[in-house]
Amino acid sequence: MFFFDEARFGLQTSLARIWALAAKPLQIKVKQAYQNFYIYGAVEPKTGENFSLFLPWVNTEMMSLYLEQMSLAYENDEIVIIMDQAGWHKSKELVVPDNIELLYLPPYSPELNPIERLWKHLKSNYIHNRVFDSLKDMMDQMVDVIGNLDSHAVASLCHCSYLDL
Repeated sequence: MFFFDEARFGLQTSLARIWALAAKPLQIKVKQAYQNFYIYGAVEPKTGENFSLFLPWVNTEMMSLYLEQMSLAYENDEIVIIMDQAGWHKSKELVVPDNIELLYLPPYSPELNPIERLWKHLKSNYIHNRVFDSLKDMMDQMVDVIGNLDSHAVASLCHCSYLDL
């Protein structure tokens, strides 16, 4: 059983609080760029197993591509994916492979989706207060980070007590 969501990552600098010396002016370099990409990801919160793809848009076509690739990666398994009710997740044109079943969270309940915790961790630790020269640089950074995710750390980040019932 996996929990799924997409997250947008872009070049426009996202600022977060930082420690600084009192009474000293603080200058932070920012970038006003509107290029971005999306990480489509699913996580199994108990084991930390995860599967992600970097895609250019959020739409039915990209969602179908993600499901196809996940189906191929887990071709010998029956997979349940729990996700929010975004329009492209429920589109009549969405192609859902035979070994995947989709279940939906209640509307407006991101706090019930464990992968939201992973997105927050990635953005807080690798994106906030950083300026990337190009979208490729940011993507390369995120490919490295996600590629080196330890499943125990992911399980710890994505643990939800309501799943222990």
